[in-house]
Amino acid sequence: MKNVTCDADVETPRDPATAVFARRESQVRGYCRSFPAVFARARGASLWDEHGRQYVDFFAGAGTMNYGHNEPRMKAALVAYLADDAMLHSLDLHTVAKREFLEEFERTILVPRGLDYRIQFPGPTGTNAVEAALKLARKVTGRRTVVSFSQAYHGMTLGALALTANPMARAGAGVPLPHVLVAPYDRANGQTTEQALAALAALLDQAVARGEGVAAIVVECVQGEGGINVASPEWLRGVAAIAAARGVLLIVDDIQAGCGRTGTFFSFEEAGITPDIVLLSKAIGGIGLPLALVLMKPHLDVWAPGEHNGTFRGFNLAFVAATTALRCYWRDDDLMLTVASRATEMHAALQSIVAMHPHVGFSVRGRGMMQGLHCPDPAMAARITQTAWANGLMAERSGPHDEVVKLMPPLTISDTELQQGLTILQAAVLNVLTADEPVACVV
Repeated sequence: MKNVTCDADVETPRDPATAVFARRESQVRGYCRSFPAVFARARGASLWDEHGRQYVDFFAGAGTMNYGHNEPRMKAALVAYLADDAMLHSLDLHTVAKREFLEEFERTILVPRGLDYRIQFPGPTGTNAVEAALKLARKVTGRRTVVSFSQAYHGMTLGALALTANPMARAGAGVPLPHVLVAPYDRANGQTTEQALAALAALLDQAVARGEGVAAIVVECVQGEGGINVASPEWLRGVAAIAAARGVLLIVDDIQAGCGRTGTFFSFEEAGITPDIVLLSKAIGGIGLPLALVLMKPHLDVWAPGEHNGTFRGFNLAFVAATTALRCYWRDDDLMLTVASRATEMHAALQSIVAMHPHVGFSVRGRGMMQGLHCPDPAMAARITQTAWANGLMAERSGPHDEVVKLMPPLTISDTELQQGLTILQAAVLNVLTADEPVACVV
């Protein structure tokens, strides 16, 4: 096996099957540059391109496909729903599908955890949820400023983008992104948890001294796009206490880390905190259908009817898939036990890479089935993922400089697929470290 390098910013025009994408689709397309194939089928944790080549999926739609591709029970429920001429588009009208989702979410997720949240459907994507939460927090408190954290990612629309750390993404706004203060994330830049909490408290107190009211703190318990940075339970409890003491709302963005990705349904459960507002999207749609939720404590539900609306805030197919996912995977602890087992396997495989190459400076980070291999050089991370792709593994990168090889397979991945993917990754690392001359990849 030879090392393979590809220019992730250049698509080859040689294949006529991809010519129309280069000819007609916007230059903004991104993932297709890292994974240059035309996909035709998917099942579980495997993808097949139109030529029949199989890939193990450690990407999972950036955390959307927690239950795998084309999960049979969800697919059957969708087919039956379509065959029955049931409601598809409904704005915020009452439908049977929405009622069943709300009842299942209440019975299976909220009540067992002692949580009391109202549920808003803000629109189909995670950034819709972030925007709605920001509006709500500012409406409730009468304050404008919001605090986010270093290396945060919350979306690409203007309000969500103001919370996002990535300089390239921010530059794309073309306008100032005001009313956001940035605090250090837990253990960022060599700080201790205590120092990071002290810095957050000082930031809030300084804002108040300037007459700048702070409406909310928005936090990811695990920063996925930021480089698989994991907040400690102690830090999360400290953030919650600091917010509560100052009358600041705590918003947990669980869009990527939620729905079981870290081992519990919500990523904040380990810390024992109860956020004022919780944001879900991605995997809540069950089978890859767009759905987003804003969960808010009842006293925060101060919206006037229609004050925040949208055409696609009631996608009934997504309700059907989401309800099926909750029924099949969250009425008992089986999935959580599976995630714990798979997470142990992933961690062991990554640690073995570190142990086999002690001189390189690799390190392992993550929680649950959201793990990463931090590389000392971003170019090395790029070569590892490109080599892995050339040998049948789809895995992306994250971090401020894309220096982390990010592993997020479906939570339901089989033992065989998981081991196959980890073996490809380990071989790719060895290949990158030992190859004399990289060769260009051909697509």
